[in-house]
Amino acid sequence: MFEIGLTHYLIVSAILFSLGVLALSIRRNAVLMLMGVELILNSANINLLAFSRYKGLALEAHVFALFVIILAAAEAAVALAIVLHIYRTNNTIEADRISALKE
Repeated sequence: MFEIGLTHYLIVSAILFSLGVLALSIRRNAVLMLMGVELILNSANINLLAFSRYKGLALEAHVFALFVIILAAAEAAVALAIVLHIYRTNNTIEADRISALKE
């Protein structure tokens, strides 16, 4: 029978992290950039929980993962509110076109 090990979790985490970085670097849409940040945070959670399970760490990794999930939810709520306000003001969510905020 095929057993899922630590390496499999690390590969999935690396793929998610790579997709998140790719979304941050290529996309100009603010919502897609937020999704990239969420992918990066989820890859960190997979790493925390995988090492907790396979390396015999105590409950601390689960607590850290819970804090990362709470942080990601708060970040998504605040950032989405900011993006909605920018859309109402500028009628766009393209990051390149929102340079009026600098002035």
